[in-house]
Amino acid sequence: MRSSRTLAATGRRLQSALASPTTLNGARPCLVETQRYTQLHGRNGARQLHSSSSRMSGAASNPAMSFPCLDALETRTAKLGAGKKVNVDSSSDSGPEPSYTSGATQNYHCKDSLLLDWGGTLPEFNIAYESWGEMNADKSNVILLHTGLSASSHAHSTEANPAPGWWEKFIGPGGPLDTNKYHVICTNVIGGCYGSTGPSSIDPGNGERYATRFPILTMQDMVRAQFRLLDSLGVDKLYASVGSSMGGMQSLAAGVLFPSRVGRIVSISGCARSHPYSIAMRHTQRQVLMMDPNWNRGFYYGQVPPHAGMKLAREIATVTYRSGPEWEQRFGRRRADPSKPPALCPDFLVETYLDHAGEKWCLNHDPNSLLYVSKAMDLFDLGRESQLAMLERRDEREHQLASGIASTIPEAACSLTLPAQPYEEQPGSQIDDMDTPIPGSSRPPEDLILGLAPLRDTPTLVMGVASDILFPAWQQREVAEAVRLTGNRNVTHMELSEEMSLFGHDSFLLDLKHIGGNLRLFLN
Repeated sequence: MRSSRTLAATGRRLQSALASPTTLNGARPCLVETQRYTQLHGRNGARQLHSSSSRMSGAASNPAMSFPCLDALETRTAKLGAGKKVNVDSSSDSGPEPSYTSGATQNYHCKDSLLLDWGGTLPEFNIAYESWGEMNADKSNVILLHTGLSASSHAHSTEANPAPGWWEKFIGPGGPLDTNKYHVICTNVIGGCYGSTGPSSIDPGNGERYATRFPILTMQDMVRAQFRLLDSLGVDKLYASVGSSMGGMQSLAAGVLFPSRVGRIVSISGCARSHPYSIAMRHTQRQVLMMDPNWNRGFYYGQVPPHAGMKLAREIATVTYRSGPEWEQRFGRRRADPSKPPALCPDFLVETYLDHAGEKWCLNHDPNSLLYVSKAMDLFDLGRESQLAMLERRDEREHQLASGIASTIPEAACSLTLPAQPYEEQPGSQIDDMDTPIPGSSRPPEDLILGLAPLRDTPTLVMGVASDILFPAWQQREVAEAVRLTGNRNVTHMELSEEMSLFGHDSFLLDLKHIGGNLRLFLN
């Protein structure tokens, strides 16, 4: 078989001949070359060569590529626009990930208003929750389980909803959260979309969906709402506050806000303040979502939702949830179908995995909830200065409401604007000294130590994973060291090496042996 190089050279000679009006021994050179080419490469080769010569008549050099991934998005948009139901299978297999099933829950409706840290108010609100295990007589065995950004309250199967939950293997008789000993409660956070009040809920003020009239939230706002639920259940003090990822933030916040009501704290793959990389990644997800034309500034309810932006946002998030070493083992450089030519749509196995992760998510979570809850994660900072500023805002707002000065939050305070000037480096922001300490490698900031002072007498377990890029291990080391420096002598810090867990940030969902084992030991 002739090489492609020989084929290309012959083609170039033929095209040169086509461009020349001269003859050779009375014959047209192009015909001579065609005959020779046919002898060398057969009739099919001659047809290919003839096709290439058609460029002279204005035909495209190559056929247009097809984009089945875009065709699928357009088809879904058309179906949604026509009011047709579109099913996205969120339970289909995509590896070891647990599902984020929602369904039947218990519901707590609070008729008292909830003042939020940035001045907004919820006149009333719902908290969707589920529970497992029996509450003892004095209600001293209650564990509050906080969720990550994505999850519903369905951490474990129930009679009302027998589908496996996102922490199915961690909860149950003899499990890390042993339901023979503990009564475990898990809620969907306010701002969420699985039963608790969020942007998709009806505003009692005007009878319409909140959409982006929903107020900005903080982790502390979510925790205060959860403790309203505990009040309604008559639970004065938790046996433990447990959470992973965003839930790890909430668990720390619960101990800081209500130190006398939390017996133990577990924070897994969490932090005490969001760092720039995680803020940047969540910002990128929000921007992709908000730039979907169907987002319509948050007022898409009853219309085509921003499913394309939601899918892409989830794909970006999934990149941050896992680790390079795991994907090297799981996917390598393998393509989904090596027999087909490369494509600009998902082609490599890792691309098809990301596509599937976005696909099963894009219609199963409210886009506005993703925006609000992820922003609350960005705002999280348990440093003393941040907490003092928050208390000052709350005091001022409470005074305004009590005195009748303002019944609603000023409209200007709800408007997020771009800076008047484009980004410029600020004094001290450039790293001129290469000896600047790496985050987490030195003493935590004094501001953070002071902010975590309420945890001085609370037994605390902090766990992290070396392969985590979203909540890197130095952040868990920082939390553990800061809590120790408050004077707390009962701090346990565990860090899983890459040899122990390659799952990155998602290790808290998947590593029953190390994450679950250490959790069980600490609680017992």
